Parts: sequence; structure tokens; C-alpha cells
Amino acid sequence: MPALEAVLSRYPHIGPVLPAVGYSREQLEALRATIAGIDVDVVVAATPVDLTRLIAIDKPVVRARYEFAETARPGLGGCLDDWLARLPVRCP
Repeated sequence: MPALEAVLSRYPHIGPVLPAVGYSREQLEALRATIAGIDVDVVVAATPVDLTRLIAIDKPVVRARYEFAETARPGLGGCLDDWLARLPVRCP
């Protein structure tokens, strides 16, 4: 599936994980077809959206939930503020 192959080549460090990056019609169909074509007992969905509302999955799906907590300073918000301050164009 070209849509998934492009994601896997862009993010080779994720290893043997089926990525759900982006939700275009082509990407969703590639994801659905790939899941339908593999022999697994369960699909672990760790994406923030409920994939079963977007595509038909013919296997049991377990949703992984997670939370984010800052553990260091300046933290994510501080890093984003620093990065935005270095941009050449300012948004009003």
C-alpha cells in the first residue's frame, strides 16, 4: 500500500508497528486493507481517534489510552515557545 509505505519510509524507527498517520481516504483504506490482510488476534489502537468509527475492522480492537505529563523544564510548552520565537514570521 503506497500510503503506508510512504509513512514507514519516513519513520523507519517505529519498527513492526502499523502506523495510523493521517486520515485521508487513501490512508484509511490502506490501513483497513492492511489490517484485514494480516493474521492477528487483536488490534491495539493507540491513536487518539476511534478507528472503528472511521474504518471497518474485522478483528477485535483494544484502545490504548495514555496521558502526557511534563517531567522536565522548560517542558513541551517552553520548547514550543522557544521555537516559535525563532521563526522569521510572526503571527498576530
